[in-house]
Order: sequence, then structure tokens, then C-alpha cells
Amino acid sequence: MTPAEINLKWSMLQQRIAEDFDNEKPDLKVMLFLIGVQELGQGPRKFSKRQKEELMHIANCKLFSLMGFYELEGLDQDGWPHWKRVGVIPNYTLLEQEMVLKSLMIEYFESMENDG
Repeated sequence: MTPAEINLKWSMLQQRIAEDFDNEKPDLKVMLFLIGVQELGQGPRKFSKRQKEELMHIANCKLFSLMGFYELEGLDQDGWPHWKRVGVIPNYTLLEQEMVLKSLMIEYFESMENDG
């Protein structure tokens, strides 16, 4: 996808999530949190600040697993997924990082729609 296509699809995804949650358009951090909650699979609930950071890490790992940089090792005793890095992630510029994350999030949500 070109940056213009990514930004267009990203805007549409933000709008859809905003409507689903009856909220304002989510930024990257909110989207990472939502993906983390989805991947944890324990439903919405109150999370501590540390747990929110861990959820965002889970989301990053899940997203970068789509590019082959991480693979799921398994779940801990509390049911939280643990990932291991299996590839070297390129040193993206901030703008490149944002574009990569947006495109991975678009791919993630599109695959969720196709799966279920």
C-alpha cells in the first residue's frame, strides 16, 4: 500500500472503531490497547497502568508477528500471551514506524473481519 492508501484506510478504520465504541477517533496508542485487549482474550475490564503498557506490548508483538519478527511462545499462568523476537526489526524513522504500525493495524482488523 502507498502512504496515501494507508492513511485513507487508517482514517476509515479509526471512524469505524469510533462508531463501534461510541467514542472519538482513536490514536495509535488506543488502537494498540484495543488490540492488546483482543489478543489477551479476557474481555474488557479495569487494567492497571502497568497492565495497559503490557497490553500495548502484546499488540506490538502481535502486529510485528505479521511481518515475521515475533512468534507466540505461549501463555503464562494468568493467560497472558508471551512472545519472542525471532527477527531483527529495521531501524525505522518515526514516520516509517507510524506507517508500518498503521498498515499492520489495518491488516489485523481486516483479518479479524474475514475470520469472523
